[in-house]
Amino acid sequence: MIRSSVHQLLALLLLSASQSAMAQATPASIPPAEQQDPQSANLTVDQEITPELLQACQRGLAYLKTQQNDDGSFGLGRYGRNVGIASICALAFMADGHMPGQDDYGQVVKKTLDFVLSCSTETGLIASGSTSHGPMYGHGFATLFLGEVYGMNPSDTRVRDALVRAVQLIVNSQNEQGGWRYNPVPYDADVSVTICQVMGLRSARNAGIKVPKKTIDRAVRYVRDCQNPDGGFRYMIQPGGSAWPRTAAGVAALFYAGIYEDDSIKRGLDYLVRSASPGDSNRRFGRSHFFYGHYYAVQAMFIAGDEQWAKWWPSVRKLFLELQTTAGSWTSPQTGSAYATAMSLIVLQMPKRYLPIFQK
Repeated sequence: MIRSSVHQLLALLLLSASQSAMAQATPASIPPAEQQDPQSANLTVDQEITPELLQACQRGLAYLKTQQNDDGSFGLGRYGRNVGIASICALAFMADGHMPGQDDYGQVVKKTLDFVLSCSTETGLIASGSTSHGPMYGHGFATLFLGEVYGMNPSDTRVRDALVRAVQLIVNSQNEQGGWRYNPVPYDADVSVTICQVMGLRSARNAGIKVPKKTIDRAVRYVRDCQNPDGGFRYMIQPGGSAWPRTAAGVAALFYAGIYEDDSIKRGLDYLVRSASPGDSNRRFGRSHFFYGHYYAVQAMFIAGDEQWAKWWPSVRKLFLELQTTAGSWTSPQTGSAYATAMSLIVLQMPKRYLPIFQK
């Protein structure tokens, strides 16, 4: 059944788990803005998806496939076999409409799904032997990945069981302030790890998994408590300076908690416009948390929509197209090319509107 709206198609998938319909959809089927329901989908902007963008994404996906290990993970060295990076890489393919096992790239997603499920423990923690600061970063991204997969194929009991346990672990490890940190214990918290858990919980809730309202309410309180008077967000509740990557994460966390009209969001978006608009100061790969920051910033602007998205998107698209290498990759000296390429592909494929998590 062909719909005129990609958002309608995604809604159909959530109800019927019709994977074949997802595979047949293309970015060209996105209707013009005047035909979209502003209450259910983000409006398009003029020339949102260009031929150059589509070509860059195909080159990037082709490169990323070569970085998958035999066990379904991605990358080598310090960040090899990391469930968080593997999940981000799989989401990059899903952002192009590829579901587990459907086609060539769908086989890539399936291998990653098998890898992530193999790392799911009886406690609910999803972790492999490779972590950087602690397992909760990876756990949050893995929960997000499983939530997106399960929402489109609710017949997979393996995914559901792992997802339910993962959600329960997140709920149980929230600290008194309302946040989370590196390890699954309710002691301290920071904005960066907290947004990972909030996205995982939102994806699971979208897929029909029960998430306690009080968990979300406490997370919202924590994120708001981390905002400075200038609109930016600090790393923790304790006094500290604002920074654009965690401000993007903070605004995104509020959106994914279901808050869309709020002074904290407006001040956070204003801070991002002042501090992180794509330009010369953002063009250095070595800049701290470059890909992480843009990953959340593009989500925040996309969900904000209207003028914010229309102004932000062309510059971000131009920046990331310029930074792609001749091999089709993006590179990062801190985290490697698999992570950088996956994050970049998610940024560039945001307007394709395939992943339910990125919709209001």
